[in-house]
Amino acid sequence: MRAIMLMFDTLNRNFLPNYGCDWIHAPNFERLGRKTVAFQNCYAGSLPCMPARRDLQTGRLNFLHRAWGPMEPFDDSLPENLKRQGIYTHLITDHYHYFEDGGCTYHTRYSSWEFARGQEADPWKGVAGRVYRDKNAIGHIEDEELLAAELLSPLDYETLAVGPAGPNDYLWDKYWINRKYISSDSQQPQTIAMNLSEEFIRTNVLEDNWFLQIELFDPHEPFYCDKKYKELYPHTYDGRRFDWPTYTKVKETPEEIEHLRFEYAALVSKCDESLGRLLDLMDEYDMWDDTMLIVNTDHGFLLGEHGWIAKNLPPVYNEIAHLPLFIWDPRCKQKGIKAYSLVQTIDIAPTLYQFFEQSIPKDVMGADLALTIRRDAPVREYALFGYHTGHLNITDGRYVYMLAPKDTNHMELYNYTLMPTHVVSMFSTEELQTMELAGPFDFTKGLRVLKVKAPGAVKNIQRVQQKTMLFDLMEDPAQQACICIPDVEERMRDAIQKLLQANDAPKELFDRFSLSTKKEVSSSCPK
Repeated sequence: MRAIMLMFDTLNRNFLPNYGCDWIHAPNFERLGRKTVAFQNCYAGSLPCMPARRDLQTGRLNFLHRAWGPMEPFDDSLPENLKRQGIYTHLITDHYHYFEDGGCTYHTRYSSWEFARGQEADPWKGVAGRVYRDKNAIGHIEDEELLAAELLSPLDYETLAVGPAGPNDYLWDKYWINRKYISSDSQQPQTIAMNLSEEFIRTNVLEDNWFLQIELFDPHEPFYCDKKYKELYPHTYDGRRFDWPTYTKVKETPEEIEHLRFEYAALVSKCDESLGRLLDLMDEYDMWDDTMLIVNTDHGFLLGEHGWIAKNLPPVYNEIAHLPLFIWDPRCKQKGIKAYSLVQTIDIAPTLYQFFEQSIPKDVMGADLALTIRRDAPVREYALFGYHTGHLNITDGRYVYMLAPKDTNHMELYNYTLMPTHVVSMFSTEELQTMELAGPFDFTKGLRVLKVKAPGAVKNIQRVQQKTMLFDLMEDPAQQACICIPDVEERMRDAIQKLLQANDAPKELFDRFSLSTKKEVSSSCPK
């Protein structure tokens, strides 16, 4: 048995033909739909990038206990457990967050790994000084060099001196350093990662018992790709460079938002080409008889919907949480059909355990999807999802309920961890002065963990006014009108409470959201 998972980052299902988009150029996603079961109700769990990957490896939610961080000593890692049972696991990625403080223990769980450098602000090439703020700075990219590569328009040089509307100076500078070394489509990290993937498959196609995880940073912002993909979406635009949006409410003009959506679509088409390369290999070597294929993503992205751009700050609308998922299982050979049962990212790990005929660790909270693939059998009634310290979001497939905390001005928030790192830094000595021991939790293998105050999380959620919202996806799939149905809200709150208990959530979380063990729940729908 072999399995391949191709995971994209920030893939909005509304930009795929499989989920109703009729203007995107993505013929290989259409081809994928004919080869697999396309899940119609797949939801994220923990958000964003690395929390989603921890869900993927452990098969359980982690956003209830900590924010972005590494795999923990007590975590059950899918690739590591498979490796211990003689199944070779290999990671090929251009996703540089694996190589930061907050992701440093993920890639080492595999038997081996390969990394294609240069995405976004990957600290790849060393150029000292203020690189693109001053025309005379060392490492400055001359506009003629970029224009010759047909990767920038004549307008772009003017904006190099001021940077994009959102990312900080460090990220912007590192990005443009990287761009100097990526002047053609063949040098794109995504292309290189797919070259490495093709090499692995051709080398190991006659071998058995391996799992290959191909993970592509695209179509994550910045939406940078070769001109040939942009030409698939002709439109008139003469504004500023806009392919790396700010995580904030929309301030741009409708023309800028339209341009941004076309820039994103162009990168999706680049991803579609990479998908086609993988499908071609499976056809060439007739791998469909014994190789599982999973195509998925960690989360989506807002591109002007609901008055927001990106993720992290806005409520977790379906553009972020409702995910594309495709699975081919050679055991049942179901293809070209749709599955409507509610599933989550945490279901992928147990599905792979069972595919490789391995026992599922007891702390895994996800479910094996074999029967869902075979005959659309349901595996859960509710899916809980969200960011650490944000809304508690839940869906039953028809309704989405976003429960806001009762008070963002007088709350204490904590990270529970034995790996005290943030995205790109270790916890500060000031933070660690607040630590105490807590637990053990059900999943920490009897270990007590550090309980550390998270004041930055409090400030972050206070930046955005949070309110409780309920949406009926049957009547309002675009989530345009918040509704109030007290019976539904009470049922959803009760389900959240039970899921918090099942996941051994921290005690203060129940108080933060006015949850208790009692069923008497009052309505809090906004008027």
